Amino acid sequence: MKPAQVSKALFTAFIYAFFYLPIAILIIYSFNNSAFSLVWHGFTWQWYAQLWQDSDLQIVTLHSVIVGVLASTCATILGTLAAVSLYRYKFFGKKLIHSMIFILIVSPDIVLAISLLILFSAFKISLGFWTLLFAHITFCLPFVAVTVYGRLAGFDKNIFEAAKDLGASDSKIFFKIITPLLWPAILAGWLLSFSLSLDDVIISYFVTGPDFNILPLQIYSMVRLGVKPEINALCSVLFGVTLLFVCISQLALKRNSVTNARN
Repeated sequence: MKPAQVSKALFTAFIYAFFYLPIAILIIYSFNNSAFSLVWHGFTWQWYAQLWQDSDLQIVTLHSVIVGVLASTCATILGTLAAVSLYRYKFFGKKLIHSMIFILIVSPDIVLAISLLILFSAFKISLGFWTLLFAHITFCLPFVAVTVYGRLAGFDKNIFEAAKDLGASDSKIFFKIITPLLWPAILAGWLLSFSLSLDDVIISYFVTGPDFNILPLQIYSMVRLGVKPEINALCSVLFGVTLLFVCISQLALKRNSVTNARN
């Protein structure tokens, strides 16, 4: 093995260790048979059993799932329509809107959180489920739009022109041609949105009310009292669910790329 290859391998290993070693330690200690000690006292499933028996935590988890499903579904519909409109049609302000989508992605969460809080306060909207749902749709939408638009960029525009020549309307082109070709990107956008909604803390902290709590905020409040093995178990489950959705979205995109390459 050449020195350059060794250095690249070591650098790659360091990057992966930097990102994933803390998560691996968290998962390992979620099985530690000790409530407060960092010394390994044996393997146990009791912290996961406590999670299963915690009714309050189950309610909070249900809240997160409801918000995640609704937010990702709405963001996927709106983001898909936005991507198709930006790709197919010409209108005033098109370049500005396209740029604003990327600005929303790279802007800090704290900026979006405070902006939404000011908006809700200006319109005197009570913080709770609806404000939280609107906020999650807002920060998930640009990710869907970018994902779908990236897939659209690989389309041959002659397909749409041919469909028009054969008498197809815009709605028929969308449902009969665009949607079937876009479904892997749409699915990837939905799964990505769901994982983002399920993991969000900063924006949710500013826009939710005291009567509606979600899982990330519950974890945050629990950690403030000290990191317990139950929290390690909860974070491990949350990481596993997020990883599962991300893997499914990547597999969907990869499968679509392979299919297109064969065609």
